[in-house]
Formats: sequence, structure tokens, C-alpha cells
Amino acid sequence: MSFCTFSPEKLHNNAKRERGLNMGSRLVPFLFTSLAIATLFSFFLIYSPNPLLTIAKQGLNSIQIQPNLHAVQEQDHQDHQDLDHNNIKLQPPTKKEEEKCDLYKGHWVPELRGPMYTNSSCATIPESKNCFKNGRRDSDFLNWRWKPDKCELPLFDPNTFLEIVRGKKMAFIGDSVARNHVESLLCLLSQEESPKDVYKDSEDRFRTWYFPQHDFTLMKLWSKYLIAADERMVNGTGSGTFDLHLDRLDDQWARHLPDLDYAIVSGGHWFFRLMYLHESGNLTGCVYCNQPNVTDYNISHAVRMAFRTVFKHIKDCKNCRGGLMALLRTFAPAHFENGAWNTGGYCNRTSPFSEAQIDLGTFDWEMRNIQIEEFERGRREGEMKGKKFGVLDITRAMLMRADGHPGAHWGNQWMKGYNDCVHWCMPGPVDYWNHFLMAIIRNEGGLAS
Repeated sequence: MSFCTFSPEKLHNNAKRERGLNMGSRLVPFLFTSLAIATLFSFFLIYSPNPLLTIAKQGLNSIQIQPNLHAVQEQDHQDHQDLDHNNIKLQPPTKKEEEKCDLYKGHWVPELRGPMYTNSSCATIPESKNCFKNGRRDSDFLNWRWKPDKCELPLFDPNTFLEIVRGKKMAFIGDSVARNHVESLLCLLSQEESPKDVYKDSEDRFRTWYFPQHDFTLMKLWSKYLIAADERMVNGTGSGTFDLHLDRLDDQWARHLPDLDYAIVSGGHWFFRLMYLHESGNLTGCVYCNQPNVTDYNISHAVRMAFRTVFKHIKDCKNCRGGLMALLRTFAPAHFENGAWNTGGYCNRTSPFSEAQIDLGTFDWEMRNIQIEEFERGRREGEMKGKKFGVLDITRAMLMRADGHPGAHWGNQWMKGYNDCVHWCMPGPVDYWNHFLMAIIRNEGGLAS
């Protein structure tokens, strides 16, 4: 079973034509096939053929998923024997507890209360993430809660969150998975206050909402690579090949940084394609070009250098606000099984994997590790300059959630038969990214109990 990713950026905005985030399957030659195919599938991104992208044979292909709740109920019986599922109130951990507890190492446990919003109570769920509207019938994937091994993850509380960010500006910076994240936050916050939609560009890549009762501004800043990148054109049509400037940020988002109090940075999916790498204006190498006299790098190098540039800029930003908090949201895995996006790959599981069923030897985990390493490099120096840093380390938890994607239920009107195993249903496990977010901004902001 191979994992690969496509990005129907247009799923969210039906008429938009853009080349989404994509991960293809094993065959590098696909990256060089006809321009006609590349145009037809312009919003898919092809995953690299890197063998690390495939789960080991003893991995998901051999997994026997237990019916519904029973497998994890047995495993987690001790954790739940004293909990009233209908009236549980998880208290925020104390500062001391959070210092010794890894919020991101744990497992999914049954949670019978269901989601904090529905597609009836949240009016802003995008068509492409509205899985129930698009025909998904199973709902057990909503009945799980993330349980850290040594503590509890406080439930998201929209009133508390809005009080923490009162008078602040927060931006989610990255690709369409970053957009998925902010869309989830909008639904959670709208249960407390409905925001005003104050800005939207023609392609819905940059957007701003305002919560007047709390003077809180929320932004979506779209970027493929986070760094400067130019797509090569052929006869006026995008080729899917990019020139990446490893030492320069994408100014479309970077120019907003001085105005922000919170910057949530994420990315990685766009790197699985043919790229030419530049530094100081000079070609230094490529990924997948296989050209003579051009150094051939792997994806890891390009990702590392991009995130190094991002966090170097943040730590050195002289015009940024003194209390700027920079947050890394780690790589979110895709879950295509038995094929790639264009070869019949699908994601139709209905329950989470256990921790024992995931493989931390995949390239998803390597991507996460690279991002963490470059984040820590920037954090060490940035904190000395008064900036704050935090990590939403969602990769391990989301490796277990192959059941959380739209799959066939993404409202596609152009490419019937193709599945979205990259983005996340709403409501769904993506909402827990914001449980993590609230815990981090409470803690890093000195607001923990």
C-alpha cells in the first residue's frame, strides 16, 4: 500500500483552477508525462516516488481493524473507568503537569459526546470538507478523543480561546491543509461568536475574518513552499516544475509577519515534484531533474532549507511585534491505500489505528523530524530576542487517523472516481489540532493554571 497526496485546492472553491498540493506514487516518470495530463489534473500534486513514502509490507496492508470501539475500549478501559462520558469536564493541566507531559504521545480513546459542531451549526464548512453532505454515512470516526499517555488534553473552549487572543492577530500560513486547519478553528469559534468576513482575494488564497466582540483578527495566508518559488510556464500554461529560492521567503505572506501576534506555519506537500534549487540567485541543484552537471538533491534537503529560511527570518525579524509567538504545525500525513490518487488509491477506513499499527519509519515522520529540527534551531536564538515559539506536533496522532479524510465524499464535480485522502472531514479529527493550539498558546503565553 502506498501513501500519496493530491490537493484539490479547488474543492473548496469550485471554479478555481490551481495546481494543488500533490503527492504522487512511486513512478518518477509520471512527473515528466504529457503537459496535457498535467493541465487536466492541475489541482493535483504528485507525491514523490521516494520508497520511504510507502508503509512497510507488515504495515497497513496486514492490519486487521477491530469492529468499532472495542479494540481501543479494551486497551483504554482503565483510563475511562471513572469518566462520565455524558458530563466529563477535563481541567487544564497545571504548568508543572504540562512540563512533564508530552501532549503528542498518546492514543485515541472512545468519546461518546460527539463533535463540538455539526454541518448544521457551522455555516462555513467548505463543500469539499462537508463529508456528510457529500454522502458519507459512517459516523464512528467522530467518536474519538486524543488521550496523552501521562495527562489529559483540555477540550477546546471557544470562549477561553477568544479571551486569550483578545485584541490579537493570528495567521495560518501554508497550503490547503493549513486552510483546512483555519476552517476548523472558524467552526469551533463560531459556536461562541460569528466573525465578519472582511477580506477575500479573487482566488480565496488570502482571507481575513474579524471577531468584533473580542477584537480578534484571524487570517489565512496561502503559500505553496513558504519560500519564494516560480512555476515554469510552457506556452502560457503551468508546467508543474518550480524554481525554488531557498534563501528567500515568499513575500506574499512574509510582508504580513510584522503585524502578527501569532503565526502558525506549516507545509511540505508541494515538495514532492520536480524542482530546481537556487541560492543567492545561482542554481545549486535540483530534485528529480536527473540532469548532467546539476547536483541532484533529495526532497529532505529542499524541505530542510526552506524551513531553515522561514525560522531564520522569524527569529531575526526586527519589525515584528515583541510578543510574536511562532508556531510550527508539523506535517500532516495522507492515507491513500492500494494506489495513488490517480491509480485508484482510496481511504475508506472508519476507525483509528492504534499506536502499534502505525509506522514511524515512513517519510511522513522524516518530514516531521526535519521540520522540528529546523524549528528548534530557530527557537534557540529567537527566544533570546524575546520571541515565543511552540510546536503543534500533530504527525503521530494523525498517522493513526486514516478514517478522517473525505475520500470519495468531497463533492467533486470534475474528477469523479478520485479520492481526497489528504484533507480532513469537518467535523473530524482535524478539530483536535485546535485543542492542541489552545493548550500551547495558554502554556507558552504563561496562562496555564
